[in-house]
This record gives sequence, structure tokens and C-alpha cells, in this order.
Amino acid sequence: MSNLVDLSKIDYFTEESSVEAVLGRNGSKADARLAQIWASLIQHLHQFAKDVELRQDEWDVAIDFLTSTGQICDENRQEFILLSDVMGFSMLTDAINNRRPEGATENTVLGPFHVENAPEYEMGANISLDGKGQSCLFEGRVVDLDGNPVEGARIDVWCDNEDGFYDVQQPGIQPRWNNRGVFTTGTDGAYHFKGVKPVSYPIPHDGPVGKLLIQLDRHPYRPAHMHYMVTAPGYEKIVTHTFAGEDEYLKSDAVFGVKSTLVAPFVENEGGDTKWRSPFDFVMVPEKSEG
Repeated sequence: MSNLVDLSKIDYFTEESSVEAVLGRNGSKADARLAQIWASLIQHLHQFAKDVELRQDEWDVAIDFLTSTGQICDENRQEFILLSDVMGFSMLTDAINNRRPEGATENTVLGPFHVENAPEYEMGANISLDGKGQSCLFEGRVVDLDGNPVEGARIDVWCDNEDGFYDVQQPGIQPRWNNRGVFTTGTDGAYHFKGVKPVSYPIPHDGPVGKLLIQLDRHPYRPAHMHYMVTAPGYEKIVTHTFAGEDEYLKSDAVFGVKSTLVAPFVENEGGDTKWRSPFDFVMVPEKSEG
């Protein structure tokens, strides 16, 4: 009896068969969705390495970068989300998961500074608790695709202060809940509240992601924006921003969050009790039925 093994029947790893070799190790009991995602990831990742003919020293740098990204993460900072943001991956995932018909308000990234259980105010209240910054009236309507008002829509809003910081970034400096609030629409679907005109600000850039941006000759700035989360029974949740139309970073947002439909006017509020006025309507779509 021969002790020779038929090598042609063994799936050894080679440069040419790298994808097949890796995917061939999956067992028959692998989760189907995970196996689908894993297969696509391996195919694209291996093709990337082959396309650029990745050098060993370059891969070592990448491993060090990923290690540093993980090491800087803590309960207050998630550098991997920041990395996802600057790669446009957060926005791509958001777009895939929030496809809406023409005319509906588009989503954009939630961002890291939303806080649950913000104070609920009567319509027209002022969410600027420190009184700093350029005052602004935010107003508009929440409607459906046919223009009918959405009653009982809950509008959760938050933004930075005049120095480009959110209240959670400056505990003890800004009042708690500064520039945050929740409002609920009446039968007319209208909303209005007072706050401050937001300003552009840099994303955290003192870590690995910031160093990457420098090497790519990219800036870390986000254009000025007001955050909105709009919810109503029977409708899809809207998580979005309105962007100041004159901001210099609109076309170079570090996290790619700007969409043309979300650019809002900020006009001088002549005769009003705020310096600025920013009108914007939100158009909601019905929730998709299960099954």
C-alpha cells in the first residue's frame, strides 16, 4: 500500500487560490448570513491586497494603526466609529438602511453626542440655557408625503455652542442640557423653538484617525448643523441634520454627512426677537409593514 497522499485533493493556500482556501474552511453549520458577509469581505479584502501588491511593512503599519485605534477607545470615546465616519462607511450604511421615496426627508449620521431623555419643552421655548451665541428661531412643519400635517410628532433637537462644543463635552462649563430639547407638534404639524445658530467644529483629531487625516491632507471639520430626531406613531424615524447654507465646509464635511436636501437657509430675522431664522419642513414616510 502506498503512503503517498494525493496532493491535488488538498486545498493548500496559494496566492491565486487564497479566497477559495479561506472560504473552504467554513463548516456546513455556519450561520448563513454571517457566511455571506464573511465571503464578500474575504473576496474584497484579498483582491485589495493583490491590487495594490501590499507590502509587509505596510501591513505592519495597518496593524499598528488598528491596535492604536482600539487602545484609545473607552466609555466616552469610540475611535472605530470615528474611523468609519471619515471613511464614509457610516454614511453608506445609513443610506442603505434608510432608502426613502423622493420628497421625503433624508437621513444622515446620528453622531456621538445625542443624549436620551432631554427636557421636553412647550413649543416656542428657548433651548439655549447659557444665552451665548447668535440667537436663532428654528421653525417649520412636520408633514407626510401628501403634505398633510403630522400631529404628535416628537422632535428631539441638539447642537453645539458658539465655541463648537456640545454640553456633554464641557461638563461644569456648559449647563447640563444646554442647546437640547424635545418638542411635540399639534394638529397643524408646526414646530418652532429658539436656540443658537450652530457653528462648524472639528471632530476629535488627537488620535490615530486624526493622524490619518493629516497624512491624507484632509481637514477634520464638520459644517455647522442642527441635529434632529423626528418620530411619530406609524412613521419611519428621521435622524438628520439641517446644515447652515453658507458654511465653508459643506462640500468637504469630514464625515460626508451633508446632503443637498438638508441644506437649510439661515436668514436674518428682521423685526424678530432673534438674530437669525431657519425654516425647514420635515417630510415623513409610513413605516414599512412587517413581512
